[in-house]
Amino acid sequence: MTSPVHPVAAAWPALDTQRMEALIDDLVEHGWAVAEDFLDHDLTHALSHELQALEDNGALAEAGIGRGREYQHRPDIRGDSIRWLTPDHPAQRHYLMSMAALRDAINRSLFLGLFEFEAHFARYPIGAFYQRHVDSFRGRANRIISSVSYLNADWPDDGGGEMVVYAPEDETRELGRVVPRAGTFVCFLSEEMPHEVLPARLPRASIAGWFRRNSSLGNLIDPAL
Repeated sequence: MTSPVHPVAAAWPALDTQRMEALIDDLVEHGWAVAEDFLDHDLTHALSHELQALEDNGALAEAGIGRGREYQHRPDIRGDSIRWLTPDHPAQRHYLMSMAALRDAINRSLFLGLFEFEAHFARYPIGAFYQRHVDSFRGRANRIISSVSYLNADWPDDGGGEMVVYAPEDETRELGRVVPRAGTFVCFLSEEMPHEVLPARLPRASIAGWFRRNSSLGNLIDPAL
Protein backbone atom coordinates (compact mmCIF):
# COMPACT_ATOMS: atom_id res chain seq x y z
CA MET A 1 0.00 0.00 0.00
CA THR A 2 1.37 3.41 -0.88
CA SER A 3 1.47 6.11 1.78
CA PRO A 4 -1.48 8.49 1.64
CA VAL A 5 -0.33 11.98 0.73
CA HIS A 6 -2.32 15.05 1.63
CA PRO A 7 -2.80 17.22 -1.46
CA VAL A 8 -1.69 20.41 0.28
CA ALA A 9 1.56 20.46 2.24
CA ALA A 10 1.00 22.22 5.55
CA ALA A 11 2.95 23.23 8.63
CA TRP A 12 0.46 22.55 11.42
CA PRO A 13 0.76 24.55 14.63
CA ALA A 14 1.61 23.16 18.05
CA LEU A 15 -1.10 22.82 20.69
CA ASP A 16 -1.84 26.00 22.58
CA THR A 17 -0.19 25.94 26.03
CA GLN A 18 -3.00 27.78 27.81
CA ARG A 19 -5.64 25.48 26.32
CA MET A 20 -3.65 22.43 27.43
CA GLU A 21 -3.46 23.82 30.97
CA ALA A 22 -7.21 24.51 31.03
CA LEU A 23 -7.88 20.98 29.77
CA ILE A 24 -5.71 19.49 32.52
CA ASP A 25 -7.48 21.61 35.17
CA ASP A 26 -10.87 20.29 34.02
CA LEU A 27 -9.54 16.73 33.98
CA VAL A 28 -8.39 17.07 37.59
CA GLU A 29 -11.63 18.68 38.76
CA HIS A 30 -14.14 16.50 36.91
CA GLY A 31 -12.34 13.34 35.80
CA TRP A 32 -12.96 14.29 32.18
CA ALA A 33 -12.53 17.31 29.95
CA VAL A 34 -13.64 18.42 26.51
CA ALA A 35 -12.37 21.22 24.29
CA GLU A 36 -13.85 22.31 20.98
CA ASP A 37 -11.47 23.43 18.22
CA PHE A 38 -8.57 22.00 20.24
CA LEU A 39 -6.96 20.64 17.07
CA ASP A 40 -6.02 22.74 14.06
CA HIS A 41 -8.62 22.66 11.27
CA ASP A 42 -6.08 21.82 8.57
CA LEU A 43 -4.62 19.02 10.68
CA THR A 44 -8.02 17.39 11.24
CA HIS A 45 -8.66 17.62 7.49
CA ALA A 46 -5.31 15.99 6.74
CA LEU A 47 -5.93 13.23 9.29
CA SER A 48 -9.35 12.60 7.78
CA HIS A 49 -7.73 12.40 4.35
CA GLU A 50 -5.17 9.86 5.59
CA LEU A 51 -7.92 7.77 7.21
CA GLN A 52 -9.94 7.81 4.00
CA ALA A 53 -6.89 6.65 2.02
CA LEU A 54 -6.37 3.79 4.47
CA GLU A 55 -10.01 2.79 4.18
CA ASP A 56 -9.88 2.96 0.36
CA ASN A 57 -6.85 0.65 0.42
CA GLY A 58 -8.59 -1.88 2.68
CA ALA A 59 -6.15 -1.17 5.52
CA LEU A 60 -8.70 -0.93 8.34
CA ALA A 61 -9.43 -3.93 10.55
CA GLU A 62 -12.59 -4.74 12.48
CA ALA A 63 -12.11 -3.79 16.12
CA GLY A 64 -12.55 -6.11 19.08
CA ILE A 65 -12.73 -5.89 22.86
CA GLY A 66 -10.20 -6.94 25.48
CA ARG A 67 -6.42 -7.08 25.26
CA GLY A 68 -3.92 -9.87 24.93
CA ARG A 69 -5.43 -13.32 25.43
CA GLU A 70 -8.82 -11.79 26.26
CA TYR A 71 -9.19 -10.10 22.86
CA GLN A 72 -12.32 -11.07 20.91
CA HIS A 73 -14.39 -9.71 18.04
CA ARG A 74 -17.87 -8.67 19.29
CA PRO A 75 -19.77 -6.57 16.73
CA ASP A 76 -22.80 -6.67 19.05
CA ILE A 77 -20.75 -4.59 21.51
CA ARG A 78 -18.39 -2.61 19.29
CA GLY A 79 -18.85 -1.87 15.58
CA ASP A 80 -15.89 0.25 14.46
CA SER A 81 -12.90 -0.55 12.25
CA ILE A 82 -9.44 0.67 13.24
CA ARG A 83 -5.86 1.32 12.17
CA TRP A 84 -3.08 2.17 14.63
CA LEU A 85 -1.32 5.48 14.02
CA THR A 86 2.33 5.50 13.00
CA PRO A 87 4.85 8.32 12.43
CA ASP A 88 5.26 7.23 8.79
CA HIS A 89 2.50 9.58 7.57
CA PRO A 90 2.75 13.38 7.92
CA ALA A 91 -0.50 14.18 9.74
CA GLN A 92 -0.27 11.13 11.98
CA ARG A 93 3.30 12.04 12.90
CA HIS A 94 2.26 15.59 13.82
CA TYR A 95 -0.69 14.31 15.85
CA LEU A 96 1.55 11.92 17.80
CA MET A 97 4.00 14.76 18.45
CA SER A 98 1.14 16.94 19.69
CA MET A 99 -0.01 14.23 22.09
CA ALA A 100 3.59 13.83 23.32
CA ALA A 101 3.53 17.54 24.17
CA LEU A 102 0.23 17.09 26.02
CA ARG A 103 1.65 14.06 27.86
CA ASP A 104 4.64 16.13 29.00
CA ALA A 105 2.30 18.90 30.21
CA ILE A 106 0.21 16.37 32.17
CA ASN A 107 3.33 14.87 33.75
CA ARG A 108 4.61 18.32 34.78
CA SER A 109 1.27 19.16 36.40
CA LEU A 110 0.17 15.83 37.86
CA PHE A 111 3.34 13.73 38.20
CA LEU A 112 1.60 10.68 36.70
CA GLY A 113 4.70 9.17 35.11
CA LEU A 114 3.03 8.75 31.71
CA PHE A 115 5.62 7.30 29.36
CA GLU A 116 3.82 6.54 26.13
CA PHE A 117 0.86 7.44 23.97
CA GLU A 118 -0.84 4.95 21.65
CA ALA A 119 -3.70 5.74 19.28
CA HIS A 120 -5.74 4.38 16.41
CA PHE A 121 -8.12 5.71 13.83
CA ALA A 122 -11.71 4.56 14.37
CA ARG A 123 -14.25 4.47 11.55
CA TYR A 124 -17.87 3.79 12.57
CA PRO A 125 -20.23 2.98 9.70
CA ILE A 126 -23.80 4.22 9.81
CA GLY A 127 -25.61 2.71 12.79
CA ALA A 128 -22.49 1.34 14.49
CA PHE A 129 -21.98 1.89 18.21
CA TYR A 130 -19.82 0.96 21.19
CA GLN A 131 -21.68 -0.10 24.33
CA ARG A 132 -20.98 1.46 27.72
CA HIS A 133 -17.59 0.44 29.14
CA VAL A 134 -14.47 1.65 30.92
CA ASP A 135 -11.10 1.60 29.19
CA SER A 136 -9.08 0.01 31.99
CA PHE A 137 -9.94 -2.28 34.89
CA ARG A 138 -9.26 -0.82 38.33
CA GLY A 139 -5.93 -1.96 39.74
CA ARG A 140 -4.74 -3.40 36.42
CA ALA A 141 -4.19 -0.17 34.58
CA ASN A 142 -1.40 0.77 32.29
CA ARG A 143 -3.83 2.99 30.38
CA ILE A 144 -4.23 6.01 32.66
CA ILE A 145 -5.88 8.74 30.56
CA SER A 146 -8.03 8.06 27.49
CA SER A 147 -8.57 10.54 24.68
CA VAL A 148 -10.71 10.97 21.58
CA SER A 149 -10.19 13.42 18.73
CA TYR A 150 -12.93 13.91 16.16
CA LEU A 151 -12.40 14.28 12.42
CA ASN A 152 -15.95 14.82 11.12
CA ALA A 153 -16.31 18.09 9.22
CA ASP A 154 -19.74 19.79 9.17
CA TRP A 155 -21.30 17.25 11.55
CA PRO A 156 -25.06 18.04 11.76
CA ASP A 157 -26.88 18.57 15.06
CA ASP A 158 -29.04 15.51 14.38
CA GLY A 159 -26.14 13.31 13.21
CA GLY A 160 -26.04 11.19 16.37
CA GLY A 161 -22.77 9.43 17.18
CA GLU A 162 -22.22 11.28 20.46
CA MET A 163 -19.93 9.92 23.13
CA VAL A 164 -21.87 9.74 26.39
CA VAL A 165 -19.88 10.05 29.62
CA TYR A 166 -21.39 8.61 32.82
CA ALA A 167 -20.74 9.25 36.52
CA PRO A 168 -18.28 6.77 38.06
CA GLU A 169 -20.44 6.30 41.16
CA ASP A 170 -23.69 5.90 39.19
CA GLU A 171 -23.36 4.49 35.68
CA THR A 172 -26.97 5.42 34.88
CA ARG A 173 -26.33 9.17 35.37
CA GLU A 174 -25.07 11.07 32.34
CA LEU A 175 -22.42 13.70 32.89
CA GLY A 176 -22.42 14.89 29.30
CA ARG A 177 -22.53 14.12 25.60
CA VAL A 178 -19.74 15.01 23.20
CA VAL A 179 -20.80 15.76 19.62
CA PRO A 180 -18.20 14.29 17.20
CA ARG A 181 -17.34 17.50 15.35
CA ALA A 182 -13.92 17.95 13.75
CA GLY A 183 -11.37 19.54 16.08
CA THR A 184 -13.12 18.55 19.31
CA PHE A 185 -10.89 16.73 21.81
CA VAL A 186 -12.00 14.87 24.93
CA CYS A 187 -9.96 13.10 27.57
CA PHE A 188 -10.90 11.24 30.74
CA LEU A 189 -9.54 8.93 33.44
CA SER A 190 -9.41 5.46 31.92
CA GLU A 191 -10.28 3.55 35.11
CA GLU A 192 -12.96 5.89 36.36
CA MET A 193 -15.24 7.10 33.58
CA PRO A 194 -17.83 4.80 31.94
CA HIS A 195 -18.71 5.93 28.43
CA GLU A 196 -20.34 4.77 25.21
CA VAL A 197 -20.65 5.72 21.56
CA LEU A 198 -24.21 6.16 20.29
CA PRO A 199 -25.28 5.05 16.77
CA ALA A 200 -24.75 7.70 14.10
CA ARG A 201 -26.74 8.63 10.99
CA LEU A 202 -23.51 9.23 9.06
CA PRO A 203 -20.11 7.49 8.92
CA ARG A 204 -18.14 8.68 11.94
CA ALA A 205 -14.37 9.17 12.14
CA SER A 206 -12.19 9.72 15.20
CA ILE A 207 -8.85 8.93 16.81
CA ALA A 208 -8.96 7.01 20.09
CA GLY A 209 -5.82 7.28 22.20
CA TRP A 210 -4.38 6.34 25.58
CA PHE A 211 -1.67 7.87 27.71
CA ARG A 212 0.05 4.93 29.37
CA ARG A 213 2.21 4.12 32.37
CA ASN A 214 4.67 1.23 32.49
CA SER A 215 3.02 -1.64 34.41
CA SER A 216 5.69 -4.34 34.16
CA LEU A 217 4.93 -7.59 35.95
CA GLY A 218 7.52 -10.30 36.58
CA ASN A 219 9.34 -10.99 33.34
CA LEU A 220 6.69 -9.24 31.24
CA ILE A 221 7.54 -5.66 30.34
CA ASP A 222 4.43 -3.49 30.12
CA PRO A 223 1.95 -6.35 29.53
CA ALA A 224 -1.23 -5.69 27.52
CA LEU A 225 -3.75 -5.50 30.36
